[in-house]
Amino acid sequence: MIRILHIETATKVCSVALSVDGELAQIREFSDDGFAHGEQLTILIQEVLDLQGITAGDLSAVSVSAGPGSYTGLRIGVSTAKGLCYALTIPLISTDTLQAMAEVARIVYPDSNLCPMIDARRMEVFSLITNFEAEILKPVSADVLDENSYTDLEPFVCFGDGAQKVQEMWKDRRIIFDLDLKPSARGQIASSYRKFLNGEFEDVAYFEPAYLKEFYQTPAKKS
Repeated sequence: MIRILHIETATKVCSVALSVDGELAQIREFSDDGFAHGEQLTILIQEVLDLQGITAGDLSAVSVSAGPGSYTGLRIGVSTAKGLCYALTIPLISTDTLQAMAEVARIVYPDSNLCPMIDARRMEVFSLITNFEAEILKPVSADVLDENSYTDLEPFVCFGDGAQKVQEMWKDRRIIFDLDLKPSARGQIASSYRKFLNGEFEDVAYFEPAYLKEFYQTPAKKS
């Protein structure tokens, strides 16, 4: 029996899922604008294990969202995943945040092109566009968007916390906006199960998230 713990902390959503043999068994999620992932993540992990009636020692592997996304969120998720894998001597599996978002959306929009977006400050987003067969039409990149961005790839469904930036600007285009679709650890299940079977694991000691951009810290306000 293959039990994989899935950790998603790349955005404001903190999500933890447990899969058994490639199927969702348990999931717990929390969303907070203050990015309280450091406080919530270990709680959600324990809740998922308790709901399934197992301990961390029963896990076969841990998968984690590897980015792009929030610098702080990614660091919290990856460091927690690495700590578990090191302590339990189990494999670490990485998953692309945007592709995992597309997996969740594909359940709702199985016949559509999908464009998950993550806010990257100002008018910039991290984005990916994939078709209904999960083929990549536009690879993951950090883009500054304007009125004509991605016109050659319409129609598509746009979602994620970066989508609201362009909803008004793109309102007359062939785009469906779904702001209710959010990142979820359940989107990692299929790819991480496949990677587990194929032995595609990360080096626990040296693995780092794919930030795509340098860390930016908001300057402190002068009193």
